[in-house]
Amino acid sequence: MSAGLKGARAARGWSQERLVREIERYAREHVLDVPMTASLRVYVSEWENGRRRLSARFAAILRPLLGLTDAELLGPDETEVVSLVDGYDDLIGRIDSARDVGLSMVKTFTDQTELLRTMDRQMGAAGLVDQMTGHLAKLEEALTFAVLSETRRPIARALAAAATLAAWQALDAGAVDRAWRNYELAKRAAQEAGEPMYLAHAMAEQAYVLCDAGRPETAVALVREAQRSGGSRTSPRLQAWLYAAEAELCAKAGLPDDCRRALAKAAAVLPPGEDVRDPDMLSIFLNGAHLTRWRGNALALLGDDDAVSSLYAALGTMDSTFIRAESGLRCDLAQAHLARGEYDQAQEQLRNARRLASRTGSVRQRRRIDQLTQRL
Repeated sequence: MSAGLKGARAARGWSQERLVREIERYAREHVLDVPMTASLRVYVSEWENGRRRLSARFAAILRPLLGLTDAELLGPDETEVVSLVDGYDDLIGRIDSARDVGLSMVKTFTDQTELLRTMDRQMGAAGLVDQMTGHLAKLEEALTFAVLSETRRPIARALAAAATLAAWQALDAGAVDRAWRNYELAKRAAQEAGEPMYLAHAMAEQAYVLCDAGRPETAVALVREAQRSGGSRTSPRLQAWLYAAEAELCAKAGLPDDCRRALAKAAAVLPPGEDVRDPDMLSIFLNGAHLTRWRGNALALLGDDDAVSSLYAALGTMDSTFIRAESGLRCDLAQAHLARGEYDQAQEQLRNARRLASRTGSVRQRRRIDQLTQRL
Protein backbone atom coordinates (compact mmCIF):
# COMPACT_ATOMS: atom_id res chain seq x y z
CA MET A 1 0.00 0.00 0.00
CA SER A 2 2.98 2.34 0.41
CA ALA A 3 3.13 3.12 -3.31
CA GLY A 4 -0.52 4.19 -3.49
CA LEU A 5 -0.50 6.57 -0.55
CA LYS A 6 3.00 7.89 -1.14
CA GLY A 7 2.40 8.38 -4.88
CA ALA A 8 -0.90 10.22 -4.33
CA ARG A 9 0.73 12.47 -1.75
CA ALA A 10 3.67 13.23 -4.03
CA ALA A 11 1.37 13.91 -6.99
CA ARG A 12 -0.18 16.76 -5.02
CA GLY A 13 3.23 18.10 -4.05
CA TRP A 14 2.48 17.40 -0.38
CA SER A 15 5.13 16.53 2.16
CA GLN A 16 4.32 14.04 4.90
CA GLU A 17 3.91 17.02 7.21
CA ARG A 18 1.36 18.59 4.83
CA LEU A 19 -0.58 15.31 4.73
CA VAL A 20 -0.69 15.29 8.53
CA ARG A 21 -2.07 18.85 8.52
CA GLU A 22 -4.69 17.91 5.91
CA ILE A 23 -5.82 14.94 8.00
CA GLU A 24 -6.16 17.22 11.03
CA ARG A 25 -8.07 19.82 9.00
CA TYR A 26 -10.46 17.19 7.63
CA ALA A 27 -11.00 15.82 11.13
CA ARG A 28 -11.84 19.28 12.50
CA GLU A 29 -14.27 20.02 9.67
CA HIS A 30 -16.05 16.68 10.10
CA VAL A 31 -15.86 16.56 13.91
CA LEU A 32 -13.71 13.44 14.00
CA ASP A 33 -11.23 12.40 16.66
CA VAL A 34 -7.69 11.71 15.46
CA PRO A 35 -4.44 11.18 17.39
CA MET A 36 -2.08 13.98 18.29
CA THR A 37 0.14 15.50 15.60
CA ALA A 38 3.24 13.58 16.72
CA SER A 39 1.37 10.27 16.49
CA LEU A 40 -0.04 11.12 13.06
CA ARG A 41 3.47 11.81 11.79
CA VAL A 42 4.48 8.31 12.86
CA TYR A 43 1.33 6.80 11.32
CA VAL A 44 1.94 8.44 7.93
CA SER A 45 5.54 7.27 7.85
CA GLU A 46 4.59 3.72 8.83
CA TRP A 47 1.70 3.57 6.35
CA GLU A 48 4.00 4.58 3.52
CA ASN A 49 6.72 2.15 4.58
CA GLY A 50 4.32 -0.76 5.01
CA ARG A 51 4.93 -1.08 8.75
CA ARG A 52 1.37 -0.17 9.75
CA ARG A 53 -1.88 -1.35 8.18
CA LEU A 54 -4.24 1.46 7.19
CA SER A 55 -7.42 1.11 9.22
CA ALA A 56 -10.91 1.65 7.84
CA ARG A 57 -11.15 4.75 10.05
CA PHE A 58 -8.19 6.47 8.41
CA ALA A 59 -9.01 5.12 4.93
CA ALA A 60 -12.34 6.96 5.20
CA ILE A 61 -10.38 10.21 5.76
CA LEU A 62 -7.70 9.63 3.11
CA ARG A 63 -10.08 8.63 0.32
CA PRO A 64 -11.73 12.07 -0.03
CA LEU A 65 -8.47 13.87 0.75
CA LEU A 66 -6.58 12.15 -2.06
CA GLY A 67 -9.40 11.13 -4.40
CA LEU A 68 -8.48 7.43 -4.31
CA THR A 69 -10.44 4.24 -3.80
CA ASP A 70 -9.57 1.66 -1.15
CA ALA A 71 -7.96 -0.54 -3.80
CA GLU A 72 -5.71 2.33 -4.88
CA LEU A 73 -4.77 3.16 -1.29
CA LEU A 74 -4.30 -0.38 -0.04
CA GLY A 75 -3.64 -2.48 -3.12
CA PRO A 76 -6.01 -5.11 -4.52
CA ASP A 77 -4.78 -7.94 -2.29
CA GLU A 78 -5.92 -6.22 0.89
CA THR A 79 -9.29 -5.07 -0.38
CA GLU A 80 -10.46 -8.00 -2.46
CA VAL A 81 -13.76 -9.34 -1.18
CA VAL A 82 -15.24 -12.43 -2.72
CA SER A 83 -18.98 -12.23 -3.04
CA LEU A 84 -20.76 -15.56 -3.35
CA VAL A 85 -24.31 -15.84 -4.62
CA ASP A 86 -25.52 -18.82 -2.69
CA GLY A 87 -28.17 -20.69 -4.63
CA TYR A 88 -31.06 -19.86 -6.86
CA ASP A 89 -33.05 -17.98 -4.22
CA ASP A 90 -30.42 -15.24 -3.99
CA LEU A 91 -30.06 -15.10 -7.76
CA ILE A 92 -33.79 -14.77 -8.36
CA GLY A 93 -33.99 -12.13 -5.65
CA ARG A 94 -31.39 -10.01 -7.43
CA ILE A 95 -33.05 -10.52 -10.81
CA ASP A 96 -36.40 -9.47 -9.36
CA SER A 97 -34.84 -6.38 -7.81
CA ALA A 98 -33.27 -5.42 -11.13
CA ARG A 99 -36.59 -5.95 -12.92
CA ASP A 100 -38.19 -3.48 -10.53
CA VAL A 101 -35.75 -0.75 -11.63
CA GLY A 102 -38.27 1.20 -13.68
CA LEU A 103 -37.95 4.51 -15.45
CA SER A 104 -38.42 6.42 -12.20
CA MET A 105 -35.43 4.65 -10.66
CA VAL A 106 -33.32 5.26 -13.76
CA LYS A 107 -34.23 8.94 -13.46
CA THR A 108 -33.04 8.84 -9.85
CA PHE A 109 -29.72 7.38 -11.02
CA THR A 110 -29.45 10.11 -13.67
CA ASP A 111 -30.27 12.84 -11.16
CA GLN A 112 -27.57 11.47 -8.86
CA THR A 113 -25.04 11.64 -11.71
CA GLU A 114 -26.06 15.24 -12.36
CA LEU A 115 -25.62 16.14 -8.69
CA LEU A 116 -22.15 14.57 -8.67
CA ARG A 117 -21.31 16.43 -11.88
CA THR A 118 -22.29 19.77 -10.32
CA MET A 119 -20.34 19.06 -7.14
CA ASP A 120 -17.31 17.99 -9.20
CA ARG A 121 -17.42 21.19 -11.26
CA GLN A 122 -17.48 23.38 -8.19
CA MET A 123 -15.40 21.46 -5.64
CA GLY A 124 -13.32 18.96 -7.59
CA ALA A 125 -13.29 15.19 -7.78
CA ALA A 126 -11.18 14.14 -4.80
CA GLY A 127 -13.88 14.48 -2.16
CA LEU A 128 -16.43 12.57 -4.24
CA VAL A 129 -14.58 9.29 -4.62
CA ASP A 130 -16.77 7.37 -2.15
CA GLN A 131 -20.03 8.68 -3.59
CA MET A 132 -18.94 8.03 -7.16
CA THR A 133 -17.69 4.51 -6.41
CA GLY A 134 -20.94 3.63 -4.68
CA HIS A 135 -23.02 5.14 -7.47
CA LEU A 136 -21.25 3.09 -10.14
CA ALA A 137 -21.54 -0.07 -8.05
CA LYS A 138 -25.31 0.33 -7.79
CA LEU A 139 -25.68 0.87 -11.53
CA GLU A 140 -23.43 -2.09 -12.37
CA GLU A 141 -25.38 -4.29 -9.97
CA ALA A 142 -28.67 -3.27 -11.56
CA LEU A 143 -27.36 -3.96 -15.07
CA THR A 144 -25.74 -7.29 -14.12
CA PHE A 145 -29.03 -8.78 -12.97
CA ALA A 146 -31.38 -7.10 -15.44
CA VAL A 147 -32.56 -9.73 -17.92
CA LEU A 148 -34.61 -8.20 -20.73
CA SER A 149 -33.34 -5.52 -23.09
CA GLU A 150 -36.20 -3.16 -22.29
CA THR A 151 -34.87 -3.02 -18.72
CA ARG A 152 -31.16 -3.21 -19.56
CA ARG A 153 -30.99 -0.38 -22.12
CA PRO A 154 -32.02 2.55 -19.89
CA ILE A 155 -29.80 1.26 -17.07
CA ALA A 156 -26.89 0.88 -19.49
CA ARG A 157 -27.40 4.43 -20.75
CA ALA A 158 -27.34 5.77 -17.18
CA LEU A 159 -24.23 3.70 -16.47
CA ALA A 160 -22.47 5.04 -19.59
CA ALA A 161 -23.02 8.63 -18.45
CA ALA A 162 -21.96 7.93 -14.86
CA ALA A 163 -18.87 5.91 -15.84
CA THR A 164 -17.68 8.63 -18.22
CA LEU A 165 -17.97 11.21 -15.44
CA ALA A 166 -16.21 8.87 -13.00
CA ALA A 167 -13.41 8.35 -15.51
CA TRP A 168 -12.81 12.08 -15.94
CA GLN A 169 -12.83 12.54 -12.18
CA ALA A 170 -10.27 9.73 -11.80
CA LEU A 171 -8.06 11.29 -14.47
CA ASP A 172 -8.26 14.63 -12.69
CA ALA A 173 -7.27 12.95 -9.41
CA GLY A 174 -4.27 11.27 -11.02
CA ALA A 175 -5.76 7.74 -10.87
CA VAL A 176 -4.96 6.91 -14.49
CA ASP A 177 -5.66 3.16 -14.37
CA ARG A 178 -9.10 3.76 -12.82
CA ALA A 179 -9.81 6.40 -15.45
CA TRP A 180 -8.99 4.04 -18.31
CA ARG A 181 -11.07 1.20 -16.85
CA ASN A 182 -14.06 3.47 -16.27
CA TYR A 183 -13.90 4.69 -19.87
CA GLU A 184 -13.91 1.06 -21.00
CA LEU A 185 -16.94 0.46 -18.76
CA ALA A 186 -18.67 3.51 -20.24
CA LYS A 187 -18.00 2.31 -23.80
CA ARG A 188 -19.40 -1.16 -23.09
CA ALA A 189 -22.48 0.33 -21.45
CA ALA A 190 -23.04 2.74 -24.35
CA GLN A 191 -22.76 -0.11 -26.85
CA GLU A 192 -25.28 -2.20 -24.93
CA ALA A 193 -27.64 0.77 -24.68
CA GLY A 194 -27.38 1.38 -28.43
CA GLU A 195 -26.29 4.99 -27.76
CA PRO A 196 -23.65 6.06 -30.30
CA MET A 197 -23.46 9.57 -28.82
CA TYR A 198 -22.50 8.24 -25.41
CA LEU A 199 -19.97 5.91 -27.04
CA ALA A 200 -18.42 8.76 -29.04
CA HIS A 201 -18.17 10.97 -25.96
CA ALA A 202 -16.48 8.26 -23.87
CA MET A 203 -14.02 7.48 -26.67
CA ALA A 204 -13.11 11.13 -27.17
CA GLU A 205 -12.51 11.73 -23.46
CA GLN A 206 -10.46 8.54 -23.30
CA ALA A 207 -8.22 10.05 -25.96
CA TYR A 208 -7.06 12.57 -23.35
CA VAL A 209 -5.66 9.72 -21.26
CA LEU A 210 -3.53 8.70 -24.24
CA CYS A 211 -2.44 12.29 -24.82
CA ASP A 212 -1.47 12.80 -21.18
CA ALA A 213 0.49 9.54 -21.39
CA GLY A 214 2.59 10.93 -24.24
CA ARG A 215 0.71 9.45 -27.21
CA PRO A 216 -0.96 12.50 -28.83
CA GLU A 217 -0.94 10.96 -32.34
CA THR A 218 -2.88 7.92 -31.09
CA ALA A 219 -5.21 10.27 -29.21
CA VAL A 220 -5.98 12.14 -32.46
CA ALA A 221 -6.75 8.83 -34.19
CA LEU A 222 -9.09 7.82 -31.35
CA VAL A 223 -11.04 11.09 -31.32
CA ARG A 224 -11.50 10.81 -35.08
CA GLU A 225 -12.73 7.26 -34.64
CA ALA A 226 -15.15 8.63 -32.03
CA GLN A 227 -16.51 11.06 -34.63
CA ARG A 228 -17.07 8.19 -37.06
CA SER A 229 -18.71 6.03 -34.40
CA GLY A 230 -21.29 8.72 -33.69
CA GLY A 231 -22.09 9.10 -37.37
CA SER A 232 -25.30 10.80 -38.42
CA ARG A 233 -26.85 10.29 -34.98
CA THR A 234 -24.47 12.78 -33.35
CA SER A 235 -26.16 16.00 -32.22
CA PRO A 236 -24.72 19.28 -33.58
CA ARG A 237 -23.47 20.36 -30.14
CA LEU A 238 -21.70 17.06 -29.51
CA GLN A 239 -20.31 17.17 -33.03
CA ALA A 240 -18.84 20.61 -32.30
CA TRP A 241 -17.44 19.28 -29.01
CA LEU A 242 -15.75 16.39 -30.83
CA TYR A 243 -14.20 18.75 -33.39
CA ALA A 244 -12.96 21.04 -30.60
CA ALA A 245 -11.41 18.05 -28.80
CA GLU A 246 -9.77 17.02 -32.08
CA ALA A 247 -8.35 20.54 -32.47
CA GLU A 248 -6.79 20.51 -29.00
CA LEU A 249 -5.29 17.05 -29.50
CA CYS A 250 -3.98 18.01 -32.95
CA ALA A 251 -2.28 21.04 -31.40
CA LYS A 252 -0.62 18.79 -28.83
CA ALA A 253 0.41 16.38 -31.60
CA GLY A 254 2.07 19.21 -33.57
CA LEU A 255 -0.50 19.28 -36.38
CA PRO A 256 -1.30 23.01 -36.76
CA ASP A 257 -3.19 22.80 -40.06
CA ASP A 258 -5.37 19.94 -38.82
CA CYS A 259 -5.97 21.89 -35.61
CA ARG A 260 -7.23 24.96 -37.42
CA ARG A 261 -9.43 22.90 -39.73
CA ALA A 262 -11.03 21.19 -36.74
CA LEU A 263 -11.64 24.55 -35.04
CA ALA A 264 -13.36 25.84 -38.18
CA LYS A 265 -15.57 22.73 -38.31
CA ALA A 266 -16.50 23.14 -34.65
CA ALA A 267 -17.54 26.77 -35.20
CA ALA A 268 -19.54 25.81 -38.29
CA VAL A 269 -21.70 23.15 -36.61
CA LEU A 270 -22.12 24.66 -33.12
CA PRO A 271 -25.75 25.76 -32.61
CA PRO A 272 -26.11 29.55 -32.16
CA GLY A 273 -27.26 31.17 -28.94
CA GLU A 274 -26.33 31.17 -25.27
CA ASP A 275 -27.61 27.67 -24.48
CA VAL A 276 -24.77 25.59 -23.11
CA ARG A 277 -26.15 22.09 -22.55
CA ASP A 278 -27.05 19.48 -25.10
CA PRO A 279 -30.58 18.17 -24.33
CA ASP A 280 -29.60 14.83 -25.88
CA MET A 281 -26.28 14.64 -24.03
CA LEU A 282 -26.34 16.34 -20.63
CA SER A 283 -22.61 15.85 -20.08
CA ILE A 284 -21.82 18.28 -22.94
CA PHE A 285 -21.37 21.95 -22.00
CA LEU A 286 -20.57 24.02 -25.08
CA ASN A 287 -21.60 27.37 -26.53
CA GLY A 288 -19.78 30.16 -28.31
CA ALA A 289 -18.02 31.36 -25.15
CA HIS A 290 -16.77 27.87 -24.32
CA LEU A 291 -15.59 27.36 -27.89
CA THR A 292 -13.69 30.67 -27.71
CA ARG A 293 -11.85 29.32 -24.69
CA TRP A 294 -11.12 26.04 -26.47
CA ARG A 295 -9.88 27.92 -29.53
CA GLY A 296 -7.58 30.00 -27.33
CA ASN A 297 -6.26 26.85 -25.67
CA ALA A 298 -5.43 25.26 -29.01
CA LEU A 299 -3.83 28.42 -30.37
CA ALA A 300 -1.78 28.79 -27.18
CA LEU A 301 -0.47 25.27 -27.68
CA LEU A 302 0.54 26.28 -31.22
CA GLY A 303 2.21 29.48 -29.96
CA ASP A 304 -0.19 31.65 -31.95
CA ASP A 305 -0.39 35.36 -30.98
CA ASP A 306 -4.19 35.32 -31.36
CA ALA A 307 -4.48 33.00 -28.35
CA VAL A 308 -4.27 35.74 -25.71
CA SER A 309 -7.23 37.77 -26.97
CA SER A 310 -9.38 34.63 -27.33
CA LEU A 311 -8.52 33.45 -23.84
CA TYR A 312 -9.17 36.80 -22.12
CA ALA A 313 -12.50 37.00 -23.95
CA ALA A 314 -13.37 33.53 -22.64
CA LEU A 315 -12.29 34.47 -19.11
CA GLY A 316 -14.61 37.46 -19.14
CA THR A 317 -17.65 35.31 -19.91
CA MET A 318 -16.81 32.21 -17.85
CA ASP A 319 -19.36 30.84 -15.38
CA SER A 320 -17.86 31.33 -11.92
CA THR A 321 -18.96 27.84 -10.84
CA PHE A 322 -16.59 26.19 -13.33
CA ILE A 323 -13.66 26.24 -10.89
CA ARG A 324 -11.54 23.56 -12.55
CA ALA A 325 -12.23 24.97 -16.00
CA GLU A 326 -11.04 28.40 -14.86
CA SER A 327 -7.84 26.85 -13.54
CA GLY A 328 -7.29 25.28 -16.95
CA LEU A 329 -8.06 28.56 -18.71
CA ARG A 330 -5.49 30.40 -16.60
CA CYS A 331 -2.95 27.73 -17.49
CA ASP A 332 -3.79 28.38 -21.14
CA LEU A 333 -3.21 32.10 -20.58
CA ALA A 334 0.11 31.41 -18.89
CA GLN A 335 1.16 29.28 -21.86
CA ALA A 336 0.11 31.99 -24.31
CA HIS A 337 2.03 34.67 -22.37
CA LEU A 338 5.10 32.43 -22.22
CA ALA A 339 5.00 32.04 -26.00
CA ARG A 340 5.16 35.84 -26.25
CA GLY A 341 7.93 36.16 -23.66
CA GLU A 342 5.58 37.89 -21.19
CA TYR A 343 6.87 36.19 -18.06
CA ASP A 344 5.33 38.45 -15.41
CA GLN A 345 1.83 37.95 -16.82
CA ALA A 346 2.45 34.21 -17.13
CA GLN A 347 3.55 34.02 -13.51
CA GLU A 348 0.44 35.87 -12.35
CA GLN A 349 -1.84 33.47 -14.25
CA LEU A 350 -0.02 30.45 -12.84
CA ARG A 351 -0.46 31.76 -9.29
CA ASN A 352 -4.20 32.04 -9.88
CA ALA A 353 -4.30 28.64 -11.56
CA ARG A 354 -2.47 27.00 -8.64
CA ARG A 355 -4.89 28.57 -6.14
CA LEU A 356 -7.90 27.22 -8.05
CA ALA A 357 -6.32 23.79 -8.55
CA SER A 358 -5.74 23.58 -4.81
CA ARG A 359 -9.43 24.20 -4.21
CA THR A 360 -10.42 21.27 -6.42
CA GLY A 361 -7.50 18.97 -5.57
CA SER A 362 -6.75 18.50 -9.27
CA VAL A 363 -3.55 16.48 -9.74
CA ARG A 364 -3.85 16.82 -13.51
CA GLN A 365 -3.98 20.61 -13.38
CA ARG A 366 -1.17 20.76 -10.83
CA ARG A 367 1.05 18.69 -13.12
CA ARG A 368 0.44 21.13 -15.94
CA ILE A 369 1.07 24.12 -13.67
CA ASP A 370 4.39 22.61 -12.55
CA GLN A 371 5.42 21.99 -16.16
CA LEU A 372 4.66 25.59 -17.14
CA THR A 373 6.35 26.97 -14.03
CA GLN A 374 9.59 25.26 -15.09
CA ARG A 375 9.58 27.43 -18.22
CA LEU A 376 9.65 30.70 -16.28
